[in-house]
Amino acid sequence: MFKRKKQEEPDGKNKRKKLEEILELPKEVISDKPRVTIVGFEQMLIENYKGILEYEEFFIKISTHIGTININGFNMKLEQLTTDDIMITGKIESMDLESIT
Repeated sequence: MFKRKKQEEPDGKNKRKKLEEILELPKEVISDKPRVTIVGFEQMLIENYKGILEYEEFFIKISTHIGTININGFNMKLEQLTTDDIMITGKIESMDLESIT
């Protein structure tokens, strides 16, 4: 008798990877990793964030799936806020990342 090779059910990650390949979508569109776009020292767009941890005129702390983004500056405002994106404006002086360990 011939033995049939047992087919393994692809898990969620394999299905997602195949879907990405078929649709040719960029990885940042599908993944939950944050994407930070900085325009000069006046604008910052953060995509794929989880929440706002702290918000002051001079300090903003944003939670993401891979860590925390700390932004320092002056007269900073949350201009646009959606469930996926945050647009920060003002005089941005520095930004640092804290990874989740």
